[in-house]
Amino acid sequence: MFDMLIDGLVDTLKLIPYLFITFIILELLEHKLSKKNEKILAKNKKFGPIIGGILGALPQCGFSTMAASLFSNKVITIGTVVAIFLATSDEMLPIMLSEKVDILLVLRIIGFKVLIGILIGVIVDIIYKTKKDSKNKEHIHEMCNHENCHCEEDGILLSSIKHTLKITLFVLIANLLINGIIYFIGEDKLSGLLLNNNVVSYFIASLIGLIPNCASSVIITELYLANLITIGTLLSGLLTGSGLGILLLFRTNKDLKENFTILGIIYSVGVIIGIITDMII
Repeated sequence: MFDMLIDGLVDTLKLIPYLFITFIILELLEHKLSKKNEKILAKNKKFGPIIGGILGALPQCGFSTMAASLFSNKVITIGTVVAIFLATSDEMLPIMLSEKVDILLVLRIIGFKVLIGILIGVIVDIIYKTKKDSKNKEHIHEMCNHENCHCEEDGILLSSIKHTLKITLFVLIANLLINGIIYFIGEDKLSGLLLNNNVVSYFIASLIGLIPNCASSVIITELYLANLITIGTLLSGLLTGSGLGILLLFRTNKDLKENFTILGIIYSVGVIIGIITDMII
């Protein structure tokens, strides 16, 4: 139980720099962005899924939380946030490196996740291109009103700190609750759900991957390294494992239909790609 509390605290502390940087960016957009710069930002959104897919491959889950907040304020597109969520590596990379797994295999897995993230992100943006985003400043201002932070009075730095502290408290509480649930359910039981190696395992792996906690990617990666699940099942879990990104999305974005659409896309991609991978390999 003590370890559970420490893990929840550590995972939350890791996110603070990412959250702070995100809110600094949002505040700068709110206070400093000119109409000319708005047009440049909007024009370059079409490259978002490519950039997001590549950055999402970095060995951390903090970037997915940045993506959730930026998308909620319409700074990035829905395709970009999908690409980032699918490409996010979470704990897979450090675990595999520590177990001295063939570096070429590790790079292939990461590269595949990035490729899938970019491809699906681009497709999603093409589908949603007819839906025009509102101006960035309007969405960012709505965030300030929703949080009751009096941003115009506090200035960029102070309001960014306030936003960061509020979200950090939310993440800490959520982390402790999730860790508590995993503690009482038991990692062994979660692992056991994946050991049947039938079609249901892809659905379960993708579902476990959605758990906004590092434990999900640890379980799935360790089972693969022990040759207890297939490469397809591994990918099903890793593609949906976006750390706390999904959790922050539902916290910061008021459009629930949009949130569930993103969730559905990520889950479906995880299941389908896992099944296809095992059919081909």
